[in-house]
Parts: sequence; structure tokens; C-alpha cells
Amino acid sequence: MKNSDWVARSIASVWHPCTQMKHHEHFPLIPVQRGEGVWLYDFGGKRYLDAVSSWWVNLFGHANARINGAVKAQLDTLEHVMLAGFTHQPVVELSERLAALTGLGHAFYASDGASAAEIALKMSFHYWRNHGASRKKKFVSLEGGYHGETLGALSVTDVALFRDVYAPLTHSHILAPAPHPGGLCNEAGCCPECAHEAAEELETLLMERHEEIAAFIVEPLVQGASGMRMYHPGYLKRARELCTRHGVHLIADEIMTGFGRTGTMFACEQAGILPDFLCLSKGITGGYLPLSCVLTQDDIYAAFYDDAVTRGFLHSHSYTGNPLACRAALASLDIFKHDNIIVANRARAERFTALAQPLMAHPAVKNFRHLGMIWAFEVRSGAADFSRRAFAHAIEQGVLLRPIGNTLYFMPPYVMEDEEFALLVKTAASIADTLGESA
Repeated sequence: MKNSDWVARSIASVWHPCTQMKHHEHFPLIPVQRGEGVWLYDFGGKRYLDAVSSWWVNLFGHANARINGAVKAQLDTLEHVMLAGFTHQPVVELSERLAALTGLGHAFYASDGASAAEIALKMSFHYWRNHGASRKKKFVSLEGGYHGETLGALSVTDVALFRDVYAPLTHSHILAPAPHPGGLCNEAGCCPECAHEAAEELETLLMERHEEIAAFIVEPLVQGASGMRMYHPGYLKRARELCTRHGVHLIADEIMTGFGRTGTMFACEQAGILPDFLCLSKGITGGYLPLSCVLTQDDIYAAFYDDAVTRGFLHSHSYTGNPLACRAALASLDIFKHDNIIVANRARAERFTALAQPLMAHPAVKNFRHLGMIWAFEVRSGAADFSRRAFAHAIEQGVLLRPIGNTLYFMPPYVMEDEEFALLVKTAASIADTLGESA
């Protein structure tokens, strides 16, 4: 079948996510037939460079032979069994390896990032309830933070596009100032003053209201959905100290930042902290299958360990800890270990940043910033529909970008080569030429 046939059938039958469907009258869908490495191919044979890792999930390229082999072998053994009352080899091995990597134990599995955030919020509230502190039912999150679009996760999300229409359905929680000047830093290591000022305000907030606050939830080092806003790791270190002092849980939402995106396996490592809850998803399976996970400290797990059923954590979904997804995650962790990915990515990121020099010097580009395997910048433009026009322009050039407002970013798979990254730079510069305005 032709591209146009698949587009027509999809428009007639599929409600696509995070999309105003009417826009597809002018910006057609891209039907993908197959993927290979960093490339996606449509039904006409045209290929598109996946610069955003298919919504930040793909780590080692499409149709990765090692992950393919692991999933195929698992499929011949056990495709699924419920995790209530049963267990299986992949989920045990994955839980052990995640515990060894993070210093946290007893992994609780779900399907997606928003669900992981919901689980951590519920666990925190229930922990305090089991300890007789039923007043602690408020949560603190950062201005501009994003934690998902289910109602609980949306309650601690501060991105108007996602939250405002559903505000009457969400719980009211507490916003703390973000530790960056609107994402204008050039590097994550800059602006310790911003981090210090925001931490001072967090301290005042926790000191005054800790008796009603269960947890503080934060995206470590990078606020993704609000425009790849990067901040100093000193803020996380101070937040850990303050949460401990005032009896408030620290929830690290590493849905996007985990698995090497910020230059370390987990972003919290750069602040030298251990959160009370760690939320993981996206890259956990290398971009293959839906899976998320919440790891927590042993004393939190112990608070639920009781003869009374109601003191247990009664949260579930039918595919919790799916063996195929866990096997894909194990294969992904094997690649990290055997290919020394974290070290290899440091060299790769240094080369890519050098290749991005033309963008840094472009008169329509501002606030160019980089952390680990993330590059971001804003394009000065008066175009009201900049993001859609930039997306369409990139697609014409054979590149998949997904702008956030006027922010362009690269979050490529870890197998991208220099010449492919150079194509990203060339395409982004072309967007700035076409849609941008000089300072």
C-alpha cells in the first residue's frame, strides 16, 4: 500500500496522542513501515532521521539485533504471567540489577511514566498514613515541572497546555520556584546562584508546611516538557538535605533523564543523592516495549509489610512486570555494560557539540545548552505556529524533530554517527534561516 492509503486509514480510525487531529488536514501523518538504526522508513522508501529517539525512548537504534534476539528468545519461553501470586526470571533479574545500579530496592512495575509518578505519589501518601501521619497528603513540585497526564500526575504538573483544561479534576498541590532562570543557562553546571535562591525558597516552604507535605517530586537536572530547562545539580543536593530534615519524601522523576540521557546513568548521581523514590520508564527497555518502574528505600517498603491487607500497596495493572518488557530491559542494560555506553557517550557528546558550533553562532538562535546526550536552544521567531512549521520543514529534509514551542532539541539514540548529527545541525540551521529572526 502507498503512504497516502495508510494515512487515510489512520485518520479514519486512530485518535493520535498529544495531537489536535484537525491539524493533520494541513500537516500529514508520516506512515512508518520499518526502522533501522537511527532511521525510520515510510512506505515509499523515504527515510527520516530519528533525532528525538521516538519520544525520548529509543537508546540503541531501531531493530537492534541484540534486543531483538533477547525478546524473540523470551517469546518462545514465556510471554506473560500475572505478577500477583506469581513471579518469573526476567522480573527478578531486572529488579536485582536495578537495585544494584541505583542503591534502591523492591521494584514496583507499571506500564508508563505517568503511572510510575502516580505510584510514587500514592506510596508516599500511604506510607505516612501507615505511620499515623494522615495530614501529610500534599505534594510539592517545581514550576514548569511535568510528570504525566493521568489525573494524579497532572496534579503535580505545571505545563498549562496539558493541565489547564483538566484543572477542575485535579487535586491542588504546592508549586516551588524552579532553580533556573527560565532555562536560559548554557550548561547544567552554570547558575549555582539560581539553584541556591530556589533552594532557600524551598526551605522556607518545607519549614512552614512540612506537617501537611508528603513528598517533593522533581525532574532531576532537566525539565523536559517545559522546554529542556537545565539547572545546577546543587539544587538536588540541597533538596535532599531539606526533605530529610523536614520529614518529606523526595521523589526523583527520572522518566526522561534516566539511562544515560544527562551523561550519567541517572541524573541524581551528579548531585550525589539517593531519593526516597526513583521513577523510571522511557529508555528502560531501549524503546521496545512499555514498562515503568518505581524503586524505593527499604524503610518505605517495610511500612507496608504487615498482616493487614489494607496496609499493603494495592495498586496493579494486568501487565505488571511483563516478561517480554523485562527481557528487553535486561538486554538494554547488557548493552550499557558490555559497550561501556556512558563513557562512549561522553566522547560522542564532545564531538557532537563541536559539530553544533554553527548553531551556537546563528543570529536567530539563543540559549544554546547541552547536557549529556541532550542539546537544546530557542529560535527567535514571530511565527505563531512555529513548532508545526518547524516540524514540517524538518520532515521535508528527512529529519524527525518535535519542537516544544520555539525550543528545538536533539535527543538522539546512542548509536548516531557524526555525519548524521551534522545533518541535524544543518536542518536546524535551515529552520532558523527560514523561520527565525535575528536579534
